[in-house]
Amino acid sequence: MASRQRVPRPDDEAPVFVISVAAELAGMHAQTLRQYDRIGLVTPSRTRGGGRRYSARDVELLREVQRLSQEEGISLPGIARILELENHVDALQSRVAELTLEAERLRIAASGGSRIFSVGPGGEILASRLGERPRRRPGGGSASQALVLWRP
Repeated sequence: MASRQRVPRPDDEAPVFVISVAAELAGMHAQTLRQYDRIGLVTPSRTRGGGRRYSARDVELLREVQRLSQEEGISLPGIARILELENHVDALQSRVAELTLEAERLRIAASGGSRIFSVGPGGEILASRLGERPRRRPGGGSASQALVLWRP
């Protein structure tokens, strides 16, 4: 008896569906998919010969476009704007995650003995360690008792 090999499942971004299959999966006519491609709403990958290839993500997007159009009554230009804004939000969330990781890396590096600098009430530069209050100035004056933590 021959053993069956497990076929790896393509990821959601892999362009594997021809237009007829994608249309059937999305519950649409193939001409609708061509129209969405022409106006830039859902743009599939192309083969060397110019054939359209849709990914599982593209099919999900086609279903969402159909839902917004039919159930919510949103026009195609309105849907295009919604998708553009969703893509922008996704990009911003990715950037926030990158910056959060970088800030955490810097915080960890700073807690290893690095110094931070602040400006005193008279404009003087005060050096201290992270989480430490500035020392009193020589000559009897006192530095502010405020502790300011700056996170880029």
